[in-house]
Amino acid sequence: MALSPQWLDELRGRITLSSLIGRTVKIQKAGREYKACCPFHNEKSPSFTINDEKGFYHCFGCGAHGDAISWMTEQRGLGFMDAVKDLAAEAQMEVPAPDPRAAQRQEARATLHDVMAAAQDWFVAQFDGIEGAAAREYLKNRGISEKTIREFGFGFAPDSRGRLKQALSNHGMDQLIEAGLLIKVDDKDPYDRFRGRLMIPIRDPRGRVIAFGGRILGDGEPKYLNSPDTPLFDKGRTLYNLDRASPASRKTGRIIVVEGYMDVIALAQAGFDDVVAPLGTALTETQIERLWKMVEMPTICFDGDAAGQKAALRAATRVLPMLRPAHSLRFVELPPGQDPDDILQSNGPAAFEYILNSPISLDNYIWRKNIEEMEVEPGPDERAALLDRLETVAKTILHDQISREYNQTFREKFYAKFGFNRKRIHQVSEAIRSAFSANKKDRAYHIHRAVLLGLSRYPRVIKRRFEEIEQLPIEHNELKEMRSHIVVTAVREPNIEQDMIEQIWATETKHPFKARDLATDFAFSFFNKHSDPTKPESDLFLVINAILHDHETEKDLAFSLAKFENDISEDSFENHKRVVRLKRESREKLTESLEQAATGT
Repeated sequence: MALSPQWLDELRGRITLSSLIGRTVKIQKAGREYKACCPFHNEKSPSFTINDEKGFYHCFGCGAHGDAISWMTEQRGLGFMDAVKDLAAEAQMEVPAPDPRAAQRQEARATLHDVMAAAQDWFVAQFDGIEGAAAREYLKNRGISEKTIREFGFGFAPDSRGRLKQALSNHGMDQLIEAGLLIKVDDKDPYDRFRGRLMIPIRDPRGRVIAFGGRILGDGEPKYLNSPDTPLFDKGRTLYNLDRASPASRKTGRIIVVEGYMDVIALAQAGFDDVVAPLGTALTETQIERLWKMVEMPTICFDGDAAGQKAALRAATRVLPMLRPAHSLRFVELPPGQDPDDILQSNGPAAFEYILNSPISLDNYIWRKNIEEMEVEPGPDERAALLDRLETVAKTILHDQISREYNQTFREKFYAKFGFNRKRIHQVSEAIRSAFSANKKDRAYHIHRAVLLGLSRYPRVIKRRFEEIEQLPIEHNELKEMRSHIVVTAVREPNIEQDMIEQIWATETKHPFKARDLATDFAFSFFNKHSDPTKPESDLFLVINAILHDHETEKDLAFSLAKFENDISEDSFENHKRVVRLKRESREKLTESLEQAATGT
């Protein structure tokens, strides 16, 4: 249908935008405009403005911008022509008549909507009748409540080849075939597509039934049977429960994608309304684009079995060429062999919410899946193949900057795990980690002595980090004396140079300076003299800061543990878990800092 710009401008001019938006969003007058909290993203302070005079809305927070028609398509989820028709009816304007062929197609679609609505009513009636007992029992055993049954419109198709055909005969055989309700094979009589199945209606964004999914109740295949593609229904473009999930996602700021109907329904019953599912196919590009219209980072939550994880990986692969700034996918992984309903049944909604709160980014998900396929100790050929696969993945991203970022991220992860000189880094890491596995005092002694030896080589660092050096949690008497001497000497001799501290130590103390022992001391860049001190001095700063941060988290952990022992509450437990996590991250950071400063010589 061709609509002239003049007619569309007339339509926009007759609509009061603030009244249209104010039906679903709380707005307030602000001078000549209106303001509200943006319905397109979560915010506490209003940054969404409506200008009736100019006929547009704009959000200064997320950039959402449009007019009355775009409000209907983006916020209500309508197609363009449906939005125009709804607005035209409100403005008491006649939509220009389309050409005859387009009119015929539109009339056919309207008729098919009537057919599907009639089929839905009939399936529900069978569900409520005597023959629907098995379907009702099935849902009862799955814990589906009566309220949920009515909200999602469950029905039942009797095990008959002609009951639906007969019940809807007034709509005409051709219409029933076109709607996908009957099957026509050659010159044989059409027969009912759905037989002996629990019926689940599939709706468009406006809530109209456009197709059905049928689950078999007895033995037989397939387990689930969907309507074929029709003028109303394209399964590659449709998301189950979109009509309910779209408004819910505007409140939660998220959208969750699960595998199937029953996952969606079980989660909705548990309070998760922002959930959709593809319809028996892999997530398509069109479906991903539809998800992005709701949120920038949809969450993929497929089953924990092999098939579910394979489907999730296909989604990750499919989205790569489509990536654009701030638009991607996130993933949550369920325990092996479990689906969302299993989590709800065994541990309740809080457990599922907990899983949702720890999503994996797309790059981490791809990295993890590639690493899982490798041997525990991969050889050089396998490592080379891994890096090649990751670089190939990055090249599939069409956005140049994102492609470069992914390639760099994958390479950083690869070298962090395997190293440039894997044997050297492995030896250094083993030495440091063996020190961490020793008792606490021995570990601290080695690390603190390493820093003091470095400071004796590079006394300029002492002047720039005097307070931090004084705060180092040194407990060993020998090292305390060593620190005292180094600090006092550096303060007393402002022009002190490399190696002079060792010489002064030899003349002023009773104990000989205990120089580096190649057999027991770590190897660091700041143990030797360098023509350019930038690298060793920088490494000293890095290690000192990491030690102090680790010490602070050690104190926090002790305090948290003492508090938890006296207050065994959920809040206290959650706080203790947080502190433990921070302590672990701190210890990992210290280890990384030591490894970064290591030279291996």
